[in-house]
Amino acid sequence: MDERQEIERLRLELEQANYEYYVLDNPTMSDYDFDHKLRRLEELEGLHPELVTPDSPTQRVGGKVADGFQEVAHPVPLESLQGVFSLEELAEFDQRVRDALEGETVSYDVEPKVDGLSVALEYRDGLFIRGATRGDGRTGEDVTENLKTIPSIPLRLPEKLPRLIVRGEVFMPKASFQKLNEERELRGEPLFANPRNAAAGSMRQLDPKIAASRRLDILVFNIQLAEGKTFSTHLETLEYLEKQRFKVIPHYTCETVEQASAQIQTFGEDREQFSFDIDGAVVKVNSLAQRETLGSTAKFPRWAAAYKYPPEQKESRVVDIVVQVGRTGVLTPKAVVEPVRLAGTTVTNATLHNQDFITEKDIRIGDTVLVQKAGEIIPEIVGVRTDKRPEGTVPYKLPDHCPVCGAPVARDEDGAHIRCTGAECPAQRLRHLVHFASRDAMDIEGLGPAVCEALVGAEMVKGPGDLYRLDLEGVAGLERMGKKSAENLLAAIEKSKSAGLGRLLFAFGIRQVGQKAGKVLAARFGTLDALMAADEETLTAVPDIGGITARSLMDWFASEQSRHLIESLREAGVSFQSTEAPVGDRLAGKTFVLTGALERFTREEAGAKIEALGGKVSGSVSKKTAYVVAGEAAGSKLRKAQELGIPVLSEEEFLRLIQDS
Repeated sequence: MDERQEIERLRLELEQANYEYYVLDNPTMSDYDFDHKLRRLEELEGLHPELVTPDSPTQRVGGKVADGFQEVAHPVPLESLQGVFSLEELAEFDQRVRDALEGETVSYDVEPKVDGLSVALEYRDGLFIRGATRGDGRTGEDVTENLKTIPSIPLRLPEKLPRLIVRGEVFMPKASFQKLNEERELRGEPLFANPRNAAAGSMRQLDPKIAASRRLDILVFNIQLAEGKTFSTHLETLEYLEKQRFKVIPHYTCETVEQASAQIQTFGEDREQFSFDIDGAVVKVNSLAQRETLGSTAKFPRWAAAYKYPPEQKESRVVDIVVQVGRTGVLTPKAVVEPVRLAGTTVTNATLHNQDFITEKDIRIGDTVLVQKAGEIIPEIVGVRTDKRPEGTVPYKLPDHCPVCGAPVARDEDGAHIRCTGAECPAQRLRHLVHFASRDAMDIEGLGPAVCEALVGAEMVKGPGDLYRLDLEGVAGLERMGKKSAENLLAAIEKSKSAGLGRLLFAFGIRQVGQKAGKVLAARFGTLDALMAADEETLTAVPDIGGITARSLMDWFASEQSRHLIESLREAGVSFQSTEAPVGDRLAGKTFVLTGALERFTREEAGAKIEALGGKVSGSVSKKTAYVVAGEAAGSKLRKAQELGIPVLSEEEFLRLIQDS
């Protein structure tokens, strides 16, 4: 077999494996074999780039990062649906349909309404060429590269119609959503509110590799346009899409509106069983000819309606309020309620969000409350029956100390959350470790969230200091590690001992002390011991260090947990010396903006030189900007500087300025 034939064979095998895994949910190829074959295909295509095709499995996650999203005009509008909010309104919809069709027999297709992001997929001669968001229904955004990362979207179809456009709903499976938020929590990033929000955000990432990491899926539910093909019913179109290897929406044909109503209620009762969120059910006239007769209003098709499930509310009683400490140290109160059946599941707990939420609604232990599922996912309390409040109840207040480690708690700057300040709080162990090892902190290559979780789970590491006491045998024994990977990890941990004080301060995770503040403090004090000895007046004399940051530093250093962590690192041989250049004052008070590509420096290097001379670096141009340094292909920041009359420096002029300084 020559290499051209091998490439085609591998593509077919990988395409079939993707279809079985992501569409049929019945994999026959192991992950190992899949990865091995994909690597071989990448090697062969690297040797023969002229043989690379757009539908190759290697093209699902490209390296292309878009500058922005181009507008796409939809040849057939992606209409929205008229909502109905009760079975009575659904019956009225049915009557309007039958009146317009003058007694014709009508059947309906009923589908769950996926709570995701609507998109159109376009194929030419069987190849996927473009995908776009719904937008306003007539114009959307080109998100082709991101859609290619969804494994359940076929890149090549068995039947090569001249042109086919299908409509589907991109969603984030519930399991993927939970995993994504856990990872974001570990990294200290804002959490997504719900799967729909996460799916929409993922589709609008300019880098398709980010979209690929989000583990999205799609369900296809309509043919918008099919050149060279005719159908008589909606059911026929769905059966055709299944034959073309699309993942098609679950659907049921109903002969009467009563059957449709029953199916809607079944979806509502079974919604917990779906891997995706639903916020209703869609009822569509099955006959395509009847759809033509019914037509559309200016806003909606007359042949379809979206039934919206009302949020189910029931009374229960608050038995207790317990406080959990999350991985980022946030204290989250939770109401323990008497069991109540909601949206198909039995609810025994309800989120209370934070102290402000509890205070606003005056929720107390013993209260009778109204409970509902927010977004049909998370049980929450929406009201209190004060008329049923027993005597002797008292307002609830979150504790002043962490219920896990006993450290003091502090309120966030925005006032929304109360957070444990403990440097070695067991509840935050994993998050502290991930942050400590991250690139901008101690930069321990190979020590990502998965390895940190394995180390904590094996009870080999309780805090950052334990990293420096790991042995080869123990690390190599972790799942998916092996001797060579363990050796590389231990070498990276050893190297991090000399990362320097600036990185170490950021790695500590002290409130208000970010990457830049760590560098500034390291440059000013030189050693950790000198910094620990500084009083508030000395700290606030440092540029960019205000009273809040100074007090946060002093409180952190005064904590018993912090002192234990510091001594643990000192004993391990971690350097407490600064590697930062002493800060000068030649550029003090001057703010620089860097734009375009520089030849002699990266932007980070240029920024470091400015900060070492006492200057500041900003990401946006304003009247307070002293200079804009413009490299090749400088864009809007250069234009704004010219409009405001701000001095613009070439790279040569910038170099002379810092050399003179």
